[in-house]
Amino acid sequence: MTADAGRRLRPGRPAPLGATWDGRGVNFALFTEHAERVELCLFSADGRTETERLVLPEYTDRVWHGYLADSGPGLLYGYRVHGPYDPARGLRFNRHKLLVDPYARRLSSTLAWHPSQFAYRAGSREEDLAFDDRDSAPHVPKAVVLAAAERAEDTRPKVSWSDTVVYEAHLRGLTIRHPEVPAAQRGTFAGLGHPAVIRHLVGLGITTVELLPVFAFAHERHLIERGLTNYWGYNPFAFFAPEPRYLAGGEPAEMAEAVRRLHEAGIEVVLDVVFNHSGESDRLGPTLTLRGIDNPSYYRLAPGDPREYLNEAGCGNTLNLAHPRVLQMAMDSLRYWAEAMNVDGFRFDLATTLARTPRGVEMAGPFLSALMQDPVLSRLKLIVEPWDLGEDGYRLGEFPPGTTEWNDSFRDTVRSFWRGRDGGLVGELASRLTGSSDFFRRAGRRPRASLNFVTAHDGFTLEDLVSYERKRNEANHEGNRDGTERNLSFNCGVEGPSNDPAVRALRARQKRNLIATLLLAQGVPMLVAGDELGHTQRGNNNAYCQDNEIGWIDWEPRREEDRAWLDFVRAAVALRRSHPALRRTRFFDGRPRPGRALKDITWLAPEGREMSAEDWRSPNGQALGFHLDGSPEDDGGPDRPLIVLLNAAPAGLSFRLPGPAYGAAWTPLLDTARAGAADAGPVPAGSDYPLAERSLVLLAAAGGGAA
Repeated sequence: MTADAGRRLRPGRPAPLGATWDGRGVNFALFTEHAERVELCLFSADGRTETERLVLPEYTDRVWHGYLADSGPGLLYGYRVHGPYDPARGLRFNRHKLLVDPYARRLSSTLAWHPSQFAYRAGSREEDLAFDDRDSAPHVPKAVVLAAAERAEDTRPKVSWSDTVVYEAHLRGLTIRHPEVPAAQRGTFAGLGHPAVIRHLVGLGITTVELLPVFAFAHERHLIERGLTNYWGYNPFAFFAPEPRYLAGGEPAEMAEAVRRLHEAGIEVVLDVVFNHSGESDRLGPTLTLRGIDNPSYYRLAPGDPREYLNEAGCGNTLNLAHPRVLQMAMDSLRYWAEAMNVDGFRFDLATTLARTPRGVEMAGPFLSALMQDPVLSRLKLIVEPWDLGEDGYRLGEFPPGTTEWNDSFRDTVRSFWRGRDGGLVGELASRLTGSSDFFRRAGRRPRASLNFVTAHDGFTLEDLVSYERKRNEANHEGNRDGTERNLSFNCGVEGPSNDPAVRALRARQKRNLIATLLLAQGVPMLVAGDELGHTQRGNNNAYCQDNEIGWIDWEPRREEDRAWLDFVRAAVALRRSHPALRRTRFFDGRPRPGRALKDITWLAPEGREMSAEDWRSPNGQALGFHLDGSPEDDGGPDRPLIVLLNAAPAGLSFRLPGPAYGAAWTPLLDTARAGAADAGPVPAGSDYPLAERSLVLLAAAGGGAA
């Protein structure tokens, strides 16, 4: 195939970037600062035959562009970008490699690995310096021209943060084994939008689904060599195109339809997005898109050695969001998903990397500043993972007002408290239960700044958290070296599966304790898909490469206790929803509200008195209680006074309820020692409540409460 065979391109326009159909033809625009020439490559409808190569005729403001008349939706294309191949100077152009348009909104196929995708000859003495002339076009997905997205009639639910319950889910793993979803729709957006799935989410009380990455992604070579894949998808190479496997019908409109159906049920959709790195990996990675288009512009190269990449994300490279055009790509991508697909927000993976500049971590740097001022994006739910693997990368509590941060301190404290091996955690636990004001009470931030979780996609499932103390990652074929050793888990006496009734009963109680603590805490709770069903990964705490029954959710209850467990989770979410005092919009002050006699929160010792400084400092304390006044906030409704009691010790105790000034009598609403059933009548003020070992109790004032 020779350049300029067949038609010639008109000059076209440098904006917008990508392929834009105007009803008569398609405008192509590609940013590259260092390239010498760009060829537009056209392909047959099946993507197998390259039919034309056309040189983009114009170069304006570092954008190559051209207009192809009499073309439109369905056209398959890619780019070949010409320039020097000189890795020592950071330049990695190779005209033999077909490159995916960074702005492609649909891909013709999934990415399948092939040696030709590498721009160098592997196995040479200095591998990436040896230029490779194999044509990669047969083995690279083609971009597909789409018509302008027609935004469906769809209204976002706009769930308030105080009412939000997040459900983190892997799109494929959520439905791939669902018995009511048609086989052709399982593991896809069509499956996500199926009535049976939505019915489950509504019944559970979920308000917001947070999907693991859905952008088209690459599988690392070392996984392919071990017969595995990158199941989680945290390795994107196209930031506007859904992963083709996730579209049952092949069209991105399927995603918009799934979002619309969830919105009709009152459920929001948040996308987990990866802008810290791309799937092209380190200097020995493939050349699929950005590396071959303009390596030194799109990536942060090592100072003094542009052959290497900075690697704060631990995935081989770091996107250069300080570059205006790379920042534009990220912002354009977010707006596309927000406007064309109508998603309700984003969760930013390893967000500290997004704040890095050549000067270090800057929360007022280009990306976060652009995000927080954007008139569309700043109004959505913005969730950040406040750390990365680089120097000084842990930044919990430091992100800008308007963001909500994954709070791993909540996770670790709650896990440590309930495994019951360490005393002296009551002070730390009190901070986590009340919204972690020690991290977030600044610059007008509210409890919503803390996204609380006990489990996440990364780590043990809830079932495994109470069943294993050591990871079992042999299926990853990394010698069980991957995954964290710090699980803070408690196996309840037996490692792994057990038929011992006592062990199983304790595991069930521990799960109730953990979920109840999550849902009774101030802040935004996040559940993980499958935890409500007793999903196990067989002790694997790093199932990123397990696209199989380890990573897939089993919807068929295996035991009667699994059905009871699902009922408990539903009831606990409903309790949170019915009590405004459990989802405040402001931090506690520890003082009475105007016109009230009691503090908004009072911390209780087991003797029924208010906690003293000595109680807080005790190295052995494993029990704690607190009273919530229930008085209305300025922007929230009133509630009955509530008492929460927690005992992580292996022995029960009598917890004295506070005197009549706090409430005349108390009705148990939840007791994890009794499988959550509120089977006791009202308990008089000042009497002793039998708080069982390893249990949590929620009580509400009977017939009103103290003034």
